[in-house]
Amino acid sequence: MMVKSKQEIITQDIALKIKHQLYKPGDYLPSENQLAELYGAARNTVRKSLGDLTDLGLIQKIKGKGSLVLDSSRYAFPVAGITSFKELNETLGMKAKTEVLRLEEIEQLPANIKVEQVDADKFIFLERLRLINDQPKVLDRDYLLSPPVNFLPMEEAQNSIYAYLEDKLGFVISYATKEITVRKVDDYIASKLKLEADRRAVLVSSKTYLEDTRLFEITESYHHPDDFSFFDFARRRKI
Repeated sequence: MMVKSKQEIITQDIALKIKHQLYKPGDYLPSENQLAELYGAARNTVRKSLGDLTDLGLIQKIKGKGSLVLDSSRYAFPVAGITSFKELNETLGMKAKTEVLRLEEIEQLPANIKVEQVDADKFIFLERLRLINDQPKVLDRDYLLSPPVNFLPMEEAQNSIYAYLEDKLGFVISYATKEITVRKVDDYIASKLKLEADRRAVLVSSKTYLEDTRLFEITESYHHPDDFSFFDFARRRKI
C-alpha cells in the first residue's frame, strides 16, 4: 500500500472538511501560515495542496483575501487534468464503488473510435461501472494499447489502472486530449446508467499519452447527465 505524501494528506483532509461543510461555501480557509502550522508542514507544501483544491474546483484563491470555498454541492469532474476515478473518490469522499463488467483482449478497436497511426498488436478492453451511493453514474470503457500495456490483472482493473501503470510498471503518464459531447446511447448503456426514455448521456472521449508521446489509452466515459458537472479552469493570456 502506497504511503501518501504530506501534500496528498492535506488536500484530502481539507476536501473532506469542505464536503462535510466544516468549511462552507463562501468561507475563507485559514491562511497558508495557519494551515502550515495546523498540519506541521512547509508553507510550500500547503501552497501545492491549495493548488490541488483549486484544480478540483473546491476553492478559488482571491488576491489579498485568501482561499474562498466554492459551492461544490454537485460532483464535478475536472476536464483539463488527468485524475483517476479512485483518486477523485478518495479526495472528495464520494462513497463510490467500481464494478468490472468486462476485461478481455480484442484484436481491433470499435468502428466508432477514430485514431490515426495506432501501433499496437492488440488491445485490452476494460469496461467498468462507477456507482455513487449505490447509484450508477459513469460507464467507463478503456482500450489499452498492447504494447505498451501487455497485461492487466483483474485486481488492478478493480482498483486503479494508473496506480498499476505508474507504481508497478514504472510508466510516466504525461498528457491527454479530451472531447465532451452529448450522445444518444444504445439500450445496453441506457440500462446500465438507468437513463430515462431519451437515453442521452454525456460522453467524455479521451486519448492519454506517456512521457515519450506514445498513445497508451483510449477512453469513452458515459456520464449520467443529471448528477455531474464538468469544469475547467482557465486564465486570460494575451497572444
